[in-house]
Amino acid sequence: MGETTGDPVGPVWRTWLDGEEIELPASINGIRAALPPERREQFDEAVGAAAAGDLELLLGHWAQETRPDLRAAQEAVFRRLEAGDSTGFVAAEDLDA
Repeated sequence: MGETTGDPVGPVWRTWLDGEEIELPASINGIRAALPPERREQFDEAVGAAAAGDLELLLGHWAQETRPDLRAAQEAVFRRLEAGDSTGFVAAEDLDA
């Protein structure tokens, strides 16, 4: 895995996209390597300015930014919800724990 392939480097987070499990980089270096070069300075600035308590959430956001296909799918879901279409969604309280 490495920068040239866009594959995650080091530790990863796992999530789902279109029914498939995918991996997202879960380290500062891994996220930076997976981002397009033109986004790295913005990432470095955001990480450098983040409060320690906000870092995990911030890194999760940027990890998702490494996958434009994931972001597009998420935005499509949000657009559906904003339009009032909740087809296929289950309330958290209705999930079996």
